[in-house]
Amino acid sequence: MATKTEDSDGGPLERWTQSAIQNPERVYRALFYAAMLFFLVTTMFPFYWLLVLAVTPEGNLLAGSFLPAVDLFGVSGTFPLPVPKGFNPGAFITVFEQVPFHLYMLNSFALAITTTIIVLFIASLAGYVFGRLRFPGRAALMLGILAISYFPPAAFVIPLFKVFAGNAPVVIPFTDIGLFTAPRLLNTPGSMVLPFSSLFMPLSVFILTTFYGQIPDGLEDAARVEGTTRLGALFRVIMPLSAPGVATAAVLTFIAVYNEYFFSSIMATSPEATKWSPILGGILSYQTQYTTQYNLMAAASIVGVLPVVILVIVAQERIVSGLTSGALKE
Repeated sequence: MATKTEDSDGGPLERWTQSAIQNPERVYRALFYAAMLFFLVTTMFPFYWLLVLAVTPEGNLLAGSFLPAVDLFGVSGTFPLPVPKGFNPGAFITVFEQVPFHLYMLNSFALAITTTIIVLFIASLAGYVFGRLRFPGRAALMLGILAISYFPPAAFVIPLFKVFAGNAPVVIPFTDIGLFTAPRLLNTPGSMVLPFSSLFMPLSVFILTTFYGQIPDGLEDAARVEGTTRLGALFRVIMPLSAPGVATAAVLTFIAVYNEYFFSSIMATSPEATKWSPILGGILSYQTQYTTQYNLMAAASIVGVLPVVILVIVAQERIVSGLTSGALKE
């Protein structure tokens, strides 16, 4: 009578489990590939779908399904991936001819760069205080700043909109005592840069605090012996030595502001490029009361996101190294 081997006693699942226990690297590799496949599908498919809509002629957008029928070995079915119904790349040119989309992109660049400069300047001062000075309540104050960053933006929009509208005085909370009447800032850079700066400031403060705290005290002391002030030592010694952290904070702030949707759609009440409406306003300009030009909206979305994609590809190594270096305490 033949003796059965250990592997042949169980079913496929039991044999796979035993193989995984004996060689866990195969399981880790399989999980890695599965996670990467899921990530690529969920992140790349929206861009693929936008590309399909952008190159499809406008007259074919509503003419049937984007899933073509296929006949494979006599079996009819539907191909599971949408394909363009025609090819017309002219939409990528029309987006600039129909509306001044380049001005919308310029507005987004101006808002992002201005906010990044403000955030870096204030966050550098705050990072210096939290990272290099010791004072009572330092940890509690830092925790409070980080906690505010988790507040939903919707919690700020009503009071900010009321203040930026400039038609009512700012009063002391829970009283009717007026302090001042703020100028009207709606449809101006101020109504967007101020909320952006406050919302994206805590992350930069945290990143720069970690980096500044790692600079040896001797370097700052040497600079101060040479006659510079604390502020001079910050901008001449500490910030250059913390370049990876400064670059990381700048890139993350720029990308977050460039992609911001909530405050941009509320503070820019008129979707006109001359009133500082960002890319979002330009994309919505292709939609009227009676028509929606989906191919132009898709093409504009792709054109609008390209600068961020290029920035991420160029700065990805800097972002990763900056975040990981800032997470370590030497």
